[in-house]
Amino acid sequence: MQHAHIPILGFAAFSGTGKTTLLTQTIPILRQQGLRIGLIKHSHHNFQIDQPGKDSFRLREAGASPVMLVSTHRRAIITEFTPAREPRLDDQLQVFDQSELDLILVEGFKAEQFPKIELHRPSLNKPLLYPNDPDIIAIASDCTLKTPDYLSQLDINQPEMIASFVLNQFMRSV
Repeated sequence: MQHAHIPILGFAAFSGTGKTTLLTQTIPILRQQGLRIGLIKHSHHNFQIDQPGKDSFRLREAGASPVMLVSTHRRAIITEFTPAREPRLDDQLQVFDQSELDLILVEGFKAEQFPKIELHRPSLNKPLLYPNDPDIIAIASDCTLKTPDYLSQLDINQPEMIASFVLNQFMRSV
């Protein structure tokens, strides 16, 4: 990743595996340890962060792009992709302010090349990703898997274990 100025770690899995749930449990633990965390989430949906009838929505619909919505609490920048195209992670990193962060966590972008933890639940009957992705450095699952020794095995239901891996193995290796 040419535009990654700090460590970047992905959480890759098929839909329904629990990526967001695990991240919402793990991020507070990492923050308690002093890490400043940013997050990039890939969505496969045509999401809206502003609502019909609101000024920002009306201005964007009128053709303004980007539109920046800002308050005393937060800022959102909405940029239309014309023509619509699949986003690339490195392009998003180029516009992502990394200056006050220690780590960027990424949900999705599983086909791109950067370090990832694979999340796997055998009950979903989906194939493992690691055999076709050399960037997977660990697997978090709800059962023990037969995997190569170079892959750390983590318990998907133990966010403290995931946070410990991120702090003590991933962050120290980058």
